[in-house]
Parts: sequence; C-alpha cells; structure tokens
Amino acid sequence: MKISKAGSLKGEINIPGDKSISHRSIMFGALAKGTTEVHHFLQSADCLSTISCFEKMGVSVENKGETVLVHGMGLHGLKAPAEILDCGNSGTTTRLISGILSAQDFDVTLTGDASIQRRPMRRIIEPLSMMGADIKSIKGNDCAPLFIHGQKLHGIHYISRVASAQVKSSVLLAGLYADGETSVTEPYVSRNHSELMLNYFGANVTTHGTTATITPASELYARKVTVPGDISSSAYFIAAGLIIPGSEILIKNVGINPTRDGIIKVCESMGADITLLNETNASGEPVADILVKSSNLCGTTIEGALIPTLIDELPVIAVMACFANGTTIIKDAAELKVKESNRIAVMVKNLSLMGADITETDDGMIINGGKPLHGAVIDSFLDHRIAMSFAVCGMASDGETEILGSECVNISYPEFYEDMERLKK
Repeated sequence: MKISKAGSLKGEINIPGDKSISHRSIMFGALAKGTTEVHHFLQSADCLSTISCFEKMGVSVENKGETVLVHGMGLHGLKAPAEILDCGNSGTTTRLISGILSAQDFDVTLTGDASIQRRPMRRIIEPLSMMGADIKSIKGNDCAPLFIHGQKLHGIHYISRVASAQVKSSVLLAGLYADGETSVTEPYVSRNHSELMLNYFGANVTTHGTTATITPASELYARKVTVPGDISSSAYFIAAGLIIPGSEILIKNVGINPTRDGIIKVCESMGADITLLNETNASGEPVADILVKSSNLCGTTIEGALIPTLIDELPVIAVMACFANGTTIIKDAAELKVKESNRIAVMVKNLSLMGADITETDDGMIINGGKPLHGAVIDSFLDHRIAMSFAVCGMASDGETEILGSECVNISYPEFYEDMERLKK
C-alpha cells in the first residue's frame, strides 16, 4: 500500500463495531440461555476467529453481516471440539476462552498464528492454575499452543502485575464456574467491558477501586447487544483530522467508555479541537459522536493510570506527537512490547526513517515534535495498529510512504483504507 500526502479531510464516518465488545458478545451469548442478537458486529478476522472457536464447540451462530444471532448453549452446554481451536491472530480470543475452557468437562487444544505463538500466556496460566485449572503451554515456553484439561475450579483473589482486561476477563470468566467468589485486583483499572456485559447477561460482578469480583453463576440469559463504534479504530481518524491542515471530521456513534477514552483526554491535553456530541447509551455502554478539527497541538506527558485506557492508541498518539510543538513523553507503557509486535521498537524505528526526533525508552518513547516528516518504506510487522498509524502519518508527510504488509488491517478494520480515502478533499 502506497500513501501520499493528503489535502484536507472532511466529512462524516461511521466506524465499525468495537472489537472488544464484539468478541464478548459472541462468548457470552454462547454461554447464555436463548438467542443473543448482536447488532453492528465487527466483521474482522479476530472476531471471526471467536465465532469459529465457539461453532466448533457446538454453538450455532448465524452471521448475517451487521447482525449476528448466537444460539446459546447455556453455561454448561459447550461440547468437546473435534479439532484444535484456532484463535488466529486474536489475543482476546485466546486468553478469554482459556478462562471458559478451564472449567469445562472436556480437553481442548488452543493455537493461533505465528504472532499468537509468541505472545505471553503465563499471565493467564498462573491465575487459572491457582484456581485449580490444568492448563499447559505445549512447547513449555509459556506461549500458545495451550492444552487445557477441564477441571472443577475454586475462587481466588488474584493480584495482577499488569493492568490487562484480557487477564482480568479470563479470570472472571473462570470465576463463573468456581465454587466461591473470584476477585482480580489490578495496578490500574483496565477496560471494563466484561464487567458491564456480564452483568447485562445476568451475572453478578461488582467493582471496588481496582478490584473486580464475580460470584459463581447458575445461568446467563441471552440479550440484545448493540455494539458501539470502536474508539481504537476511531483514533486514526481523530489523529488524521487533527494533524492534516484544514480538516474537519465527524465520527459517528463511538463508544466512549471511561476505561477506554484516554485518547480523548490526551487530545484535550495537547490542545486539540475535539468535541463530544449526542452522548447516549447503547447496551450499557456510553456512546457519542466525536467532532475533530485540525489543530495546533502541543506536547504532553502520558503515564500511569491513563495508559490502560489508551494502550492500543499509543502508536497513533506517537504519530500525533511528531506533528505537535514541544516534547511528548510516553512512559509506563512496557505492555506495548508484547502486542502483535514490539510497538515501542517498531514505532521508533519507522518514525525515525521518516525523519522524526524520537527516542526509545524501557517503557515508552520521547518524541520531540515539530520536525517535517517525509515518506519512507515502512514495515508494519503485520501489526494492524502499526499499519493504520503509518497510513495516517503518510497522509501528513511529504512524498510517498509505502506500508509493507498493509493488508493486516483486516484483523480489526477491513475497510480502513477505503474509509480514509472517502474523506480526502
């Protein structure tokens, strides 16, 4: 994919459904009694991996595009799959489904693509094992493939070393089947879609500070779920609208859950012209339209409790920082090293190729903004967040930018390039 410098971007856009919520709607619907109707479902490779895994365990899923019907099997209705469950590139699928499978009365093997087989699974193996789960890394390297021998589980209080919604959700889902309360305490609050949706489906999840607690459930019940637009996917349009002169973009129906809205807070701290309009609720999730206009940005510091609320947006925030006046410091973000790629190293390498003044640190980056950037040949490392970030960067830089492996955007946003092209004026 080759990207050239763009003129202004103008218009309205509807972002595809939230990836995190789409995953969970399938999982919880599969475990519920009755038929769950999911609207604005994200038809991405990752979410289709989740559907495939549950279909192999006997769940009937009618995928009609924007609407998906999940014919739930009940909390104890999953069947032993006849084959290995392939989670593709999806860390969410791999980690959350492990919590569910740990409590079933059958054995299963989980695998994924080359990226998944490098991502750390010790972070779920440890707490699930503490609950009595029999879960092992087949290669003995704490990564997938994983073999899970279903067991009876007991409740625990797990103190997580990382603020990770995937770790928290995996343990809470196992807690549905445990013999007592299960709690997870994080250093900071991570995204809380599991807590909200589990309660929506009839579970009992409470939160106090950074601790989430679930009591064992006898049944979940099917619900209608309307998936809001994904704020992580919106971030690329927010960034492009802010850094490309003369731009004005209205992004419709975006989820603005306070555990996910760090990108908005960062934009405000950088002096962005960004406005929330038509705030409402959809299936328990706050939603709004986001209006962005090109702005003169200034540097900022991003750290601490803010990091889990924008972990997936940090690559494109680094791009924004290159076009801001002054210095932006990103720290406490070592989690970026264990995503689909080492996003700290990849962003520093690629932005440097384009002329940015950027330095890698142990847990983030230091970016001295305001230097003109130029096109370059960029390796996405088959990481969708990297590819989309450099599409934005390329549109704001002189010359032509070539993104290798650009098709990886199918993981989360198959129509990304077409949607961005439509806004060019």
